Amino acid sequence: MKFGVFIYDGVEPIDLATFGVLSMARRIRPDIEITTLAHAPGPVKLSNGLVVMADHALGAAPKLDVLIVTGGPGWQEESKRPETLSALRQRARDTLLVSVCTGGMILGASGVLDGKPATTKREVVPPELPPIGLMRERHPAIDVREASLVDAGQVITGGGVSLCIDAMLYLLKRLYGPDVAGETARILEYDRAWAANLEKFPQQSP
Repeated sequence: MKFGVFIYDGVEPIDLATFGVLSMARRIRPDIEITTLAHAPGPVKLSNGLVVMADHALGAAPKLDVLIVTGGPGWQEESKRPETLSALRQRARDTLLVSVCTGGMILGASGVLDGKPATTKREVVPPELPPIGLMRERHPAIDVREASLVDAGQVITGGGVSLCIDAMLYLLKRLYGPDVAGETARILEYDRAWAANLEKFPQQSP
């Protein structure tokens, strides 16, 4: 199964934990393939200066089974980029879309969340406005939920920052079953944190 992680200028580096969780899962499921996508192949400058190399352009990448949209301060500019929004709408036809953190705001701007339940990042440093409130305000067609993750079928939206780890574990559970997800959480030494998060801030799925 092929996973693509979409990055752009201003992504928060912690959202690369999406790649990291899948990388650890490959120890259990070596059939997992991971690639990085951006506007064009080559260097992408994340928030606070980290540079990551993208393998493919978002609009020209090979067929994927799952496309993961990361978040970070750059979401505001990315959610206005017509090429990104068009590419996401195209991918939504035959690809499972997953957002983490404010990647959900980019999906919201593309229209693929209209008529669906979704969530995004909640906690911010004032005077920044909480993205979950902005999602309600800017995209009234979205059924915005207070949840750590919302599974709407062909689109999954995860909550903020470190919950990207939980979102990837949920994705592994959905695609490969609870044993793969549980074993990945164990070797990440995240199983206790995952259980605590699920108890305190539940996920919502069909």
